[in-house]
Amino acid sequence: MSRTDPPRPPPERRLRLLSCNILAGASVQHYREYVTRSLNAVLPGRSKLDNLDRLAEVLPQFDVIGLQEADAGSLRSGFLNQTRYLAETAGLPFWSHQPNRPMARLAHSANGLISRLEPHSVLDYPLPSRIPGRGALLVRFGASKDALAVMIAHLSLSAQARARQLGFIAEVLQEHPNAVLMGDLNTDARSPEMQLLFRYCNLQPPAQPTPTFPSWKPRRALDHILASPGIQLDKTWTLPQAFSDHLPLAAEITLPAHLTPTPHRIRR
Repeated sequence: MSRTDPPRPPPERRLRLLSCNILAGASVQHYREYVTRSLNAVLPGRSKLDNLDRLAEVLPQFDVIGLQEADAGSLRSGFLNQTRYLAETAGLPFWSHQPNRPMARLAHSANGLISRLEPHSVLDYPLPSRIPGRGALLVRFGASKDALAVMIAHLSLSAQARARQLGFIAEVLQEHPNAVLMGDLNTDARSPEMQLLFRYCNLQPPAQPTPTFPSWKPRRALDHILASPGIQLDKTWTLPQAFSDHLPLAAEITLPAHLTPTPHRIRR
């Protein structure tokens, strides 16, 4: 008896995702560099642009990219909107960003979206925190209630603040049966606040942790790509290149049969 392999899903149902905390283009190779390179962190420089160019070279491998700690255009980036720069340099057609924490004209952090697929809507949510400046970006690829919804988030360092933020995210994602949450959540999947998320919405815990921090010797799984049960999470992995103090986290997903977001096709 011959064995028949199961048919592969059509390409438009299989998507590659990337979540990347880019530290406004800065590169860190050791803890001491947070101090020794502190001045470089608030000043523009060729090294930051070179780092963004290296990242832009790998982005075309992916369909939806979520950025955290992108600069929206301030002194430290040479007044460059880094999300837009990466999208245009990589040749990807859609981008949006969510500026969150302006610090005079020195720094302006943002969450960013870069996509090969055309979003139906992009919504900004400020996240609850004692100190304002954290946010989540919700992107919907389709008009129907069960359309693919991707949320990009960067959470606080405080466990108490993260618990409030993840409770808020769970409430928003309850409305979306086919959801993905990705970003720098600043905690691992076993923490009490993450268990709160899994309890109140249908996102699934990862099968195993994927360490992303620090990028030079990753020990902690602080970055996550989580999906609801109807979305098949085929694999997750980190990129070998370090573009900041976090390794980029990648995932390949297969969507349910009725969800087929169409990629933007550039006319040539």
